[in-house]
This record gives sequence, C-alpha cells and structure tokens, in this order.
Amino acid sequence: MSDKKIITRFAPSPTGHFHVGGIRSALFNFLFARQNGGTYILRSEDTDKERSKKEYEDEFLKLFDWLHLKHDLFFRQSDRLEIHQKYIRK
Repeated sequence: MSDKKIITRFAPSPTGHFHVGGIRSALFNFLFARQNGGTYILRSEDTDKERSKKEYEDEFLKLFDWLHLKHDLFFRQSDRLEIHQKYIRK
C-alpha cells in the first residue's frame, strides 16, 4: 500500500430509521480505517430538509456509540454548505 493515509467515511441520511445494511457498511469502513491506521469520518447527509429529522440522526449516533463504532470526525453536510458554495463560485 502507498504511504498515503487512509480516510474512510460513512454518510447516512437521517430520513428514516436505521437498518442493518447501514450498520454493515459503517462497520466495513470503520474496520478498514482502524486496520490501516486511518481516519473514520461519520457525516450526516442531512441536506434533504423536507425529510431529514434530528431524531433519526440521534438514533444512528446512539446506535454507533452502543456498537463502539467511534468516529474520528463528525460532520453534518448542511453545516458545510458555505464551503461547497465557495467552490461552486470558484
């Protein structure tokens, strides 16, 4: 493997109850990052303002905590809108 640092991320949408398929994907990304000394990012894909709900985000955060899938960084996509707009203008 190259000398580049491994960064994985999992980006669930808080638009409904979490399911086992999401846990599987999150686990694979988490384990790959940990096995390679990398960084695991959890990003809430909350840009669908109509359907995104805080209680669904709280649900997956609580579930990941219970499963000990500790993220190194956490972002909400909606909090990064200004960053994306900057690059769109550029």
